[in-house]
Amino acid sequence: MSMYDYPLKLRFKLLALAPRIIVTDAKDREILFVSQKIFKLKEDIRIYPNQQKEREIYNIRAEKILDFNTRYNFFTADTQEHIGSVKAKGWRSIWSATYMIDDPDGMQHNYIKEDNPWVKIGDALFSEIPVVGMFTGYMFHPSYTCYRSSDLEDVSQPVMQLKKENAFFEGVYNIQLLDHDMDKEEELSALLSFMLMVQFMRRRG
Repeated sequence: MSMYDYPLKLRFKLLALAPRIIVTDAKDREILFVSQKIFKLKEDIRIYPNQQKEREIYNIRAEKILDFNTRYNFFTADTQEHIGSVKAKGWRSIWSATYMIDDPDGMQHNYIKEDNPWVKIGDALFSEIPVVGMFTGYMFHPSYTCYRSSDLEDVSQPVMQLKKENAFFEGVYNIQLLDHDMDKEEELSALLSFMLMVQFMRRRG
């Protein structure tokens, strides 16, 4: 059984100073709150059950400072158990975003691939045009699919998908579960990877 009631919706304000994402489930219940520590040299992302931030449940930390190819490690907040990691596939990610997801032992079991790089390029270019850029949220909808494989060309087992939705003055993304037989560890790693990616996209708008 999956951890949450899908589809999930991730929302963030485009003009907010502090990076924060609210995650709700199919019944519009808040299930996660993603907050990034500002003024940190390394990425430091904390995840809570809600906006009250009474209890931290996961955190994501970069291994290196300002390194495009750095690895981002996932930890449980209470025991600091290392539960996996994600890393961009080098310069390939500049054109077509590709991320490799590893288990705690460093073995790749999943990867995330951008479905159509041209959509991302259109979204980025039009967002820089005065007035027109305000409506890119309704024109372009980049999407990313997580696959179960260590082969970056094997697309036979899609398990989860992230897609940008229509929005005005905010960013909205939808996460669909494609494989309901995912185990908890695989589902969690994919979710944390998507949340990290949305943080990256939040900066771009």
